[in-house]
Amino acid sequence: MATAQQPAAPSVNRGVQPLRAGQGYSFVWRKLHSLSGIVPIGAFLIEHIVSNFEALKGPAAYAEQVRFLNSLPLVRVLEWAFIFLPLIYHGVYGVYLWLRGQSNVVYYPWAGNWMYVAQRYTGLIAFAYIIQHVLRQRFMGVSLPEHPGAAFHKVQVELQNPWMLAVYVIAMLAVCWHFAYGVWLFAAKWGITPGETARRRFGWVCVVGGVFLAVMGLAGIWAFVGPKYQNAPEDVKPAVTLSAPDMPGFSPASRAFLLKADS
Repeated sequence: MATAQQPAAPSVNRGVQPLRAGQGYSFVWRKLHSLSGIVPIGAFLIEHIVSNFEALKGPAAYAEQVRFLNSLPLVRVLEWAFIFLPLIYHGVYGVYLWLRGQSNVVYYPWAGNWMYVAQRYTGLIAFAYIIQHVLRQRFMGVSLPEHPGAAFHKVQVELQNPWMLAVYVIAMLAVCWHFAYGVWLFAAKWGITPGETARRRFGWVCVVGGVFLAVMGLAGIWAFVGPKYQNAPEDVKPAVTLSAPDMPGFSPASRAFLLKADS
């Protein structure tokens, strides 16, 4: 007597495994990915937005900010060790996690799934934008480390293209969202905010911080396209302002004379 065959089990994608201690290298790589999004990448993002905010003071002030950053000791070592290499790792591993994960927003349209989708897509937007931005501003055209006075004009010319302006605005919003929600995830995964109440309250802190960074970032973009500094010179002298603490060896009269001459 023939017996009925059991139906084959459906094929199921495993997706991204949950973070658990003692499960091989995946746990370590994900923890490192989470940490790198806060330090050093998050710290660099905040510094970058604050530096670009200097553009609101004009081309000379922006040139001085670029000159100052590129005059730091071992700046090229710091640039690769704390910016480029962490960005490459965080971006590439983030894409790897995105390709393995499943959002299920159609079948399970809950807030957590939508947050997951938004985090992954904003990460892709941010990674693609950062690649082109670093290539165009750091390694193509005028070399800004050697010519900081050309920084304002270089960015201004790029933003005269309305498509590039749209890319900058969209990327700024995506980066700030990705970072703000990333901070919330970091606090939850590392046990900093145990419990629903702590996570909900810290969520509002992250929302306020993300909006604040986005407003600063968009204001920095406006400095290059607004009417106040239209047609900036191709190269300007950095606005170095002397102050009393910068002149410890001078008498009060000499300081006053130099400050007057500098103004």
